[in-house]
Amino acid sequence: MSAQPTAGRYPGFAFDVLARDSGSRARLGRLETPHGALMTPAFIFCATKAAIKAASPRDLREVNADIILANTYHLMIQPGAGTVERMGGLHRFTGWSGPMLTDSGGFQIFSLGQGGASDEIKNSRHDKRTPLLTKLTEEGATFRSPRDGAYHTLTPETSIAIQRQLGADLIVVLDECTPFHVDRDYTARSLAMTHRWADRCLAEFERGQDGRQALYGVIQGGIYEDLRREGAEFAASRPFFGHAVGGCLGDHKDQLYDIVGYAMEPRSDARPVHLLGIGGIRDIWEGVALGIDTFDCVTPTRIARHGWALQRQADGHRINLRNARFAEDRDPLDPECACPACRDFSRGYVHHLLKAGEILGIQLLTVHNMAFMTRLMATIRGALSTGRFAAAKRAWLS
Repeated sequence: MSAQPTAGRYPGFAFDVLARDSGSRARLGRLETPHGALMTPAFIFCATKAAIKAASPRDLREVNADIILANTYHLMIQPGAGTVERMGGLHRFTGWSGPMLTDSGGFQIFSLGQGGASDEIKNSRHDKRTPLLTKLTEEGATFRSPRDGAYHTLTPETSIAIQRQLGADLIVVLDECTPFHVDRDYTARSLAMTHRWADRCLAEFERGQDGRQALYGVIQGGIYEDLRREGAEFAASRPFFGHAVGGCLGDHKDQLYDIVGYAMEPRSDARPVHLLGIGGIRDIWEGVALGIDTFDCVTPTRIARHGWALQRQADGHRINLRNARFAEDRDPLDPECACPACRDFSRGYVHHLLKAGEILGIQLLTVHNMAFMTRLMATIRGALSTGRFAAAKRAWLS
């Protein structure tokens, strides 16, 4: 199916490709929103509950962050979308004036277990379907709140309505995120329902469209090549502003890249593409090479809370500041970094803060890891602008 035109549907929004890599699908772009523009490829930091853990909007600005993401599922539970709307929307509520994205809430409904994580969606073979999800029908998903046990039903229409109340620039359709363990027949049925939900999301979005938001479609299809291509063709056939690749992406890295590649081939080249929930260093380089424009992941800020600092030269691109070898280390966290944490403090001091249980240690690592990610994306964009993407990728991953 050919892509439906989007020109005129999204006033205040634009996506322009400025340069392309001759040896891959990587591209340099500019994404414009009513709250500002950003260059792509870009990393979106996860302000899950309308806050970056251990960092403020001022910290984000200081490390040159361009865009953040908030979570529909969590915000509809606390403080409630109505409260956010009455407080002026997410931008005024959080004090962040730049571009924002909200997801649909679907991923959290299908991934959160008893205080759980997202392994069953991203790569686990085990059946750990969340007990919080009590009913899944054509109408929508009914789940129990992890906060107070109250029951909520999220439908395509209510997901869009809630995201409209939250007021982010970029919003996402509701989809079912299938885990790894389900078979092809289930995945095909799920994909068909996701597409019906997407059409309902579009209808609801267009009923209330006022030019302040742009809608992304989600490409599902599990680990199956034909279903991923079908999902991508469907998304390209609808008037979405952009596409997001989501759901189960396999149980190892090479399979992840294959699945993303399947989803990218039938895309509309004029639309930005986001990779949901993926943000490892190698994943970003490989994703950019496949044509991904934006990424989001909790890892940079999450590992900071466990004492890890991102560093290009380190094994696995990270060092653990809790290790005793850093106790009297006078070097900065990363000699290549000029963020406030690296500029003003030593590894030995951060080690002390972590061992003493001082919150400042987590704050410094969080700021540094965010700075690392923004520098990484700037490096990628610089390589694309000068025609050196392949060489830069080899240098980083060798």
